[in-house]
Amino acid sequence: MPGKVLITGGAGFIGSHLCDTLLESGYGVRIIDSLSPQVHGDGAGIPDYVSSDVEVIEGDVRDGQTLRKALSGIDGVFHFAAMVGVGQSMYQVQDYMSVNDQGTATLLQALIERPVERLVVASSMSIYGEGLYQTADGRTVENAARGADQLKGGRWECLDDAARPLVPVPTPENKRPELASVYALSKYVQERVCLLVGQAYGIHTAALRFFNAYGTRQALSNPYTGVLAIFASRLLNGNPPMIFEDGLQTRDFVHVRDVATACRLAYENPEANGRAFNVGSGNRYTIAEIAERLGLALGRNDVTPEASGRYRVGDIRHCFADISLARDVLGYRPRVGLDDGLAELVGWLAGQASVDRVDAATRELVTRGLVA
Repeated sequence: MPGKVLITGGAGFIGSHLCDTLLESGYGVRIIDSLSPQVHGDGAGIPDYVSSDVEVIEGDVRDGQTLRKALSGIDGVFHFAAMVGVGQSMYQVQDYMSVNDQGTATLLQALIERPVERLVVASSMSIYGEGLYQTADGRTVENAARGADQLKGGRWECLDDAARPLVPVPTPENKRPELASVYALSKYVQERVCLLVGQAYGIHTAALRFFNAYGTRQALSNPYTGVLAIFASRLLNGNPPMIFEDGLQTRDFVHVRDVATACRLAYENPEANGRAFNVGSGNRYTIAEIAERLGLALGRNDVTPEASGRYRVGDIRHCFADISLARDVLGYRPRVGLDDGLAELVGWLAGQASVDRVDAATRELVTRGLVA
């Protein structure tokens, strides 16, 4: 199987770990990355963690000429280039649709002209909106939602028709999408158009719906990155993690090395063609629990997470992964438990500096009416 692959966005958090995984498996790796200042800092070069065995092209995935150069001699593509951030996507609509969807269209146009054998695209759990629920008598609810009046009243749980709390259950791939943000919409477009074009042109294509990935190399100064990195930035600066609602909303946290392994498995397994897979740990944690466990791991017992009782437009209450499809088809088995993953993260954080921009980002959302 090993040949030469291109990773768009390959200098980023997940992309760089995928580089390591593929190099260990004997692949040749080339990346293209725009080195976005929001992710890498102003004027940043290629991060030190990108292996010297990786061929690097600095460029924008929307630049067709540079992209065609990057595709020369390539057998397969991992498409990770994207802007990431639910809240930010709601006021930078043009940027998100341009980078995420026009960038994907540019890539696919280039692949139509010069097809590769395989394509894996990074999708997102955000496309589900709320996860899957059941009523008290066991009926499945796919379209759970919370109205503005309910949220303004601090009633956080999704309710049935009799105003009783619904029971969250693991979310499988066949749960229909409920696109609650511009980011979610852009990721769904990425997923669907890649699968469509892949089928039309005989390119083995798989979409991976990443849940909350965490680990080393996340952009600590980016207030729109993963929640664990945001909490880490707050704690490193002596500030309490800020939690929306009451902190009891639940998510699935998966270690970045497990995500990278899932990507390789989907690339290599012929049964993955034309399909979308959840990539998570299969476990659920409250956001408050995650903040507390990270604080303890960092030795910051003096900094207590703060639940604001406010909410963001586009946020959902519960969503965690049913990973049985990835397990059965791909042989995917998450290996890194949360305690081990947090210990590794804390070891890495000891050598990192970060600028806490969370308050400024929250003020921006409040100004635009996206936090109430």
